[in-house]
Amino acid sequence: MSSYLLDTHVLLWAAAGSPSLGDRSQRMLADPGHELWFSVVTVWEIVIKSGLGRSDFQVDPSAIRDRALRAGYHELPVRGSHALGIAALPTIHADPFDRMLLAQARAEGLTLLTADRKILQYGPGTAVV
Repeated sequence: MSSYLLDTHVLLWAAAGSPSLGDRSQRMLADPGHELWFSVVTVWEIVIKSGLGRSDFQVDPSAIRDRALRAGYHELPVRGSHALGIAALPTIHADPFDRMLLAQARAEGLTLLTADRKILQYGPGTAVV
């Protein structure tokens, strides 16, 4: 079984049924053989960026979280080991949310599923949608 941590935009696109997710990614997310995770960090990012009025975050954070849980996604809390894992990451990406998601994925043995090609520079443990 493959296990994936969805980055924020991937979770938003999945929740909205967005065509931004290609056919391969949609099949991957629909495959019952894959274990899908979203992070509390993603919920936090949505709350902050929707509060700032960002056009790509005009969603209800509670509804996104509820929809993900109802879809069978697992919610990943933030642990101290995740925060400490950021220290081992080279400074390729400046976004603190993305860096935490990557540290969480590595600590938990998950593949971070992302649309951000810059994250791919971190190497194994990342996949692009």
